[in-house]
Amino acid sequence: MVSLWATLEPQGKLDPQPWLTSAATRAVMAALSAEGAVPRFVGGCVRDGLAKRAVNDIDIATPDEPEKVMALAEAAGLKAIPTGIAHGTVTVVSDDVRYEVTTLRRDVETDGRHARVQYTDDWSEDAKRRDFTINALSANAAGDVYDYFDGIPDLAHGRIRFVGRASERIEEDYLRILRYFRFHAHYGRPPADRNAVVACRRHAAQLERLSGERVRDEFLKILVADEPAEVLLLMGANGVLEHVLAEAGDIGRLRMASWLSSRALTIPDVVPDPLRRLAALTRPDLTADEAAAVAARFRLSNHDTDRLVAMATPPDGLDAVSGPPDRRRLLHRLGPETVRDAVMLAWAGEMAIQPKLPAARTEGWRIWLEDCAGWQGAVFPLSGRDVMDLGVPSGPRVGELLARVEAWWQAGDFQASREDCLAELGRLL
Repeated sequence: MVSLWATLEPQGKLDPQPWLTSAATRAVMAALSAEGAVPRFVGGCVRDGLAKRAVNDIDIATPDEPEKVMALAEAAGLKAIPTGIAHGTVTVVSDDVRYEVTTLRRDVETDGRHARVQYTDDWSEDAKRRDFTINALSANAAGDVYDYFDGIPDLAHGRIRFVGRASERIEEDYLRILRYFRFHAHYGRPPADRNAVVACRRHAAQLERLSGERVRDEFLKILVADEPAEVLLLMGANGVLEHVLAEAGDIGRLRMASWLSSRALTIPDVVPDPLRRLAALTRPDLTADEAAAVAARFRLSNHDTDRLVAMATPPDGLDAVSGPPDRRRLLHRLGPETVRDAVMLAWAGEMAIQPKLPAARTEGWRIWLEDCAGWQGAVFPLSGRDVMDLGVPSGPRVGELLARVEAWWQAGDFQASREDCLAELGRLL
């Protein structure tokens, strides 16, 4: 229900910030208000602006319907794109910045996955259909913030609460179960809201009705939080995680992988990676076939599927104390991305068992990652044509000889020149 303290007056103020005060933003707001409407910024840009976080996407709401929005934008010389006009959304482009402009709406009918809406001119009705109080904030062009559901104090205290009755909001769209845990991971502080958690637990099985793409997108956003382990424990304890990732194992490896990438290391390309964290969350004994099944369920791309399967099958010869030639050979064979993934999971797995490793192993894993960051590649200087030029007819024998010379070249730490490799090829012949 609407807060008893909610009024038509603003209850907060955004500090001046580039996205709010830029000429591009002012042009859009001026265009939308040219005939009397008073548009407002809504959702994430207001929330993150209040929280002093980076704002990447700017969403605007207005009482005017989409056709009017397009006409106003074009009259002001701005580009208008009917990106979601059936749902009331128009993309307005100003100075190469995209603004999503949506007509105020209220829900008429929902089925747990989709909603049928009607346009309205009531800001509180539009705010009522949003999921959480911290996402129901709006602000005018001057930065005055309107708060109908006590979202400002919730944001300040790390409380993630549903707008209205938690169970009813989840029944409107079951994806809100995962959205709750995602926002708790990124904005919340313990303890979690009891009503929200109880409602998520009650409806958890309904997650299996959703498409793999929708579940994947929300779940990976949970995993990329600075410290996702605690919220995943909360999901597990309340019967939610099993409906998303039945292959989940102990949280310890994920906890250590997150700590390494978020706080412990400052090595190029070692950053929070949701796919690697997904692999860290799965059982250590997950097979390649099981990893492929997870990828198929989440509708991962071919590249990400290959990565996930590779992370389920650690390469031979990977050890913290491997010498430089062994490291270079593995990097040459698998590439830095695959080796980096394997190193991070191996290191995190060891730390999950023994948080304080011997200094030699810690230093060894760190050197592995530095080698991955600095790997320039090594190109084998021969090709099949070189073999055939020496009289070997085209066929399997060409590949066999080439492989033997390349193995010899790798064993010599990639130091042999083209002439040396040709001499080795001649010796084999």
